[in-house]
Amino acid sequence: MASRHSENNAQGAALLTTPHTNISRIIHSLPLETRWPTLSVRQYASFWLAEVTLKTGFPLVHSCFEPRPTDVFLASFPKSGTTWLKALVFATLKRSTHVPFDGDHPLRHCSPHDIVRFLEIEFNTRDEFEAVPSPRVLATHLPYSLLPNCITGEESSGCRIVYVCREPKDALVSYWLFTKKAALARGVDDVRSTFTIQEALELFCDGRCPGGPQWQHVLQYWEESLRRPDRVLFFRYEEMLLEPESHVRKLAKFMGCEFSEEEEESGVVSAIVELCSLAKLRDMEVNRNGSTRMGIKNESFFRMGVAGDWSNHMTPEMAQRLDKVVEDALQGTGFTFTSTA
Repeated sequence: MASRHSENNAQGAALLTTPHTNISRIIHSLPLETRWPTLSVRQYASFWLAEVTLKTGFPLVHSCFEPRPTDVFLASFPKSGTTWLKALVFATLKRSTHVPFDGDHPLRHCSPHDIVRFLEIEFNTRDEFEAVPSPRVLATHLPYSLLPNCITGEESSGCRIVYVCREPKDALVSYWLFTKKAALARGVDDVRSTFTIQEALELFCDGRCPGGPQWQHVLQYWEESLRRPDRVLFFRYEEMLLEPESHVRKLAKFMGCEFSEEEEESGVVSAIVELCSLAKLRDMEVNRNGSTRMGIKNESFFRMGVAGDWSNHMTPEMAQRLDKVVEDALQGTGFTFTSTA
């Protein structure tokens, strides 16, 4: 236990003197976890992040990214409804130039992940950030506390953040299954049979997975949505499934592009929901056979998209263990994953 405390103290001291842009100076001293397949993760500022992201995209974002007032950032812990949220936000925000009824709509021949790129993963230079036309829609899996101050600070540009959270057990199962598919795409075939749900659960409960701990990731954005509701909109995936049209209207209002009476009467909201439904997206040719810039098959991002599928993969005892870990971690915060819908 003493070594763990000294390790944490050493890391804390390093963080006090090392700006995010110079993380390369201390990265090899950060705690390392290699048991989550295909990605080595290191603990930085209480979160476990992919080593490759810490080395490249993370410092780039902190040194080069300049937000615009019209920017919309889509934040989430991995496998929490990110793909669907990307589609819904893009279709809602860009509907004046890309009408949802249009047979040639970008979402009919491009993956949501090609249309809305990840801030800390898919850019290499300042010019690439600047080349994206306004209003920009960008995604991130970074915790709120590790976003650049130019996005989160009180004096920031006025950009907005939409966050989607998912019940931890479903997030775990979806992440576990996605990891196995991604490993196969990277040529690590044995992961399909060797990476068990029990192993994934152990790492997830310890927060030692890319982006973890999941509940702390969620909590940061939830707290900020209470503090600044005009800047951070917090969605629960399970509630989105129940009332997608209501959430699309909330999105439009939050982004400053509310639906007009004429749009409501002509069925634009329902057309967006239909266009972006997981069933529709899953059936698109590009999502059945295409691949992302990261080399992962698009079909890997489309599974069942339902709430409660964890029960088909986890035993009641496993579920109880994760529930207890989350309950203990969130005690006294006022947040619960129980849906209010």
